[in-house]
Amino acid sequence: MKQFILEKLGLQKKSRYVRDFFYAANMRSSIYMSVVIIAIELWMIIRLLIRQLSGVDPRTADYYVTHYFNYGLLLAIGLAMLVFAMRFVRGKKYSRRLGHILTWSFMFICVFFGVQISLSDYKIGEQVLTFLTMELFAACLLTWYPYIGISIISLSYGVFYYMLEQLPAFNTGLPGTTPATKINLLTMWLATVMCSLSSYNRTLSQALKDENLEQLNSHLSEISQHDEMTGIHNMVYFRSEAEKMLRYVTTDKENIIFLFFDIENFKSYNDKYGFGEGNRFLKEFAGIINDTFRDSLVSRFSDDHFVVLTHTDGAEDNIRRLSEEVRRRQGNVNLQIKCGGYKPDKDEKDPSIVCDRARFACNSIKKHPHRTFRLYDKKLDDKYRLKQYIVNNIDTAIDNGYIKVFYQPIISSGSSTVTGLEALARWDDPIHGMISPAVFIVILEEYRQIYKLDQYITDKVCRDMRDALDSFTGVVPVSLNFSRLDFELCDIVGFLCDTVKKYDIDKKYIDVEITESALNDQQEFLPTAIRQLREHGFRVWLDDFGSGYSSLNVLKDYQFDVLKIDMKFLSGFTDNDKSKPILENIVDLTKQLNMVSLTEGVETAEQFEFLRSIGCERVQGFYFSKPVPMETLREKIQNGELYM
Repeated sequence: MKQFILEKLGLQKKSRYVRDFFYAANMRSSIYMSVVIIAIELWMIIRLLIRQLSGVDPRTADYYVTHYFNYGLLLAIGLAMLVFAMRFVRGKKYSRRLGHILTWSFMFICVFFGVQISLSDYKIGEQVLTFLTMELFAACLLTWYPYIGISIISLSYGVFYYMLEQLPAFNTGLPGTTPATKINLLTMWLATVMCSLSSYNRTLSQALKDENLEQLNSHLSEISQHDEMTGIHNMVYFRSEAEKMLRYVTTDKENIIFLFFDIENFKSYNDKYGFGEGNRFLKEFAGIINDTFRDSLVSRFSDDHFVVLTHTDGAEDNIRRLSEEVRRRQGNVNLQIKCGGYKPDKDEKDPSIVCDRARFACNSIKKHPHRTFRLYDKKLDDKYRLKQYIVNNIDTAIDNGYIKVFYQPIISSGSSTVTGLEALARWDDPIHGMISPAVFIVILEEYRQIYKLDQYITDKVCRDMRDALDSFTGVVPVSLNFSRLDFELCDIVGFLCDTVKKYDIDKKYIDVEITESALNDQQEFLPTAIRQLREHGFRVWLDDFGSGYSSLNVLKDYQFDVLKIDMKFLSGFTDNDKSKPILENIVDLTKQLNMVSLTEGVETAEQFEFLRSIGCERVQGFYFSKPVPMETLREKIQNGELYM
């Protein structure tokens, strides 16, 4: 209740913005009031002078002196207020105290004038409208806090009423005011108080609204230039300032370098200490990188990535110092700084491309524990341009048939016949020749365009199978490799169902391979997608089993039809005595889980005979055939190299 009363009386402390808003509002109101008052007072002085000189209204000298004084005083304060307020509105800076003195003087003189003139009018039986007008001017057009406004109005009405009480009523001749006059004065007091309160609340409401808008704009301006979490500049500001520097003819481009920083293994830091501690570390790191690269342009790129535009001289020393600072603060997690650098050419003006090249250099030394810094060079430039070519031409490659489907046979260990095929993408480019899938698949996944490739391969495989069925050649199931991103970027399950329906393919001829590493990301949509695939009648394989660190958990949490054992288990087959018992136990495990076992990477007869001996049902590898086009595969079968 106390808070409510204080608020309504205007006794609560106001912000500097609100106080300034009230002051400015009074200055603007003073301009209108002053103009009206100056015009009226000039007219009144001229009118009084004409009446005096013409003798139309003979009065005593005291009467004229009093009226000239009152008119002149109000005219003078009106002129002073107008000049001050006009200069304030135009941006001239004056003492705030002088403004308050003028405003209070303006108010008091207006009230004084209203009292004097209305008392004179009352004596001759006229209305006290001048007093009411001046009250409205002084207490309502000028905005006062309620406790001030009510005090001014009450005091002035009290004085005016007291002075009226000393005069005889014009209509009765008796001393004091009549009941009607008292009621009129009370009504006028209430109306003036209400007007004053209304003016205050209206101005306060607008002030608070403008203050909130100002704070919002200030906040938006802040976050438009600064990273919200770390407090250093963000990429919007970085790109803007970097572009200016790249365009300035005075910039010494021979001596500037763009650096891209990545805190390697930071995900493990978050996993161990939590995101709160991880964010604290990033804030601390942002401060360190800002202090290390003084007088440089520093920004948070994203996540645990930062960019710096700095001088070449001393840059590598600063990188080493930064790396040491991170090692000192890493706790029980092995954090490493990786940094890529790029020196822009004279004609380069796009900071986004420049940063991307520095980032590319940084990424090239990931998983290289003894390297902290790499400068973008010709070798990286060739890789970078190929990367950009792949991203920009995947649609063209699909439309023009540069993407080929190669098939690698899957062999039954019992009968040595082809029991299935794996469909693999190959890019035969007219400019770059055969682009390795190890190159273009990673890039398409990075740029989230892998779904285009996988949808095309799915369609091409179904088309090839339809041709084989129509020509009555041998048909075996074909497995398709789906990326984790396929399930995120498109409805790959729906697309597969529509495609097999389009080509009228029995679902028993299509299998789907999902890598173990995809399941380690714990994406919610993957379990649902795997369940849907099996419900639709497709067999689902777990590809690259053993390549990750949670293989047994994957087997526990998901249901698969085929377990495809990673080729790494065969890479040390002849030298590592542990490989054979591990493979034997994995094959036994698949039988217990009612899955088909398949081992990839078979390259020798010895490997094949061992896998056959331990009961591995299917094998795949160069010992039987490399991935080849469908025509070549059929030739191998016709030549007796493979058996259906």
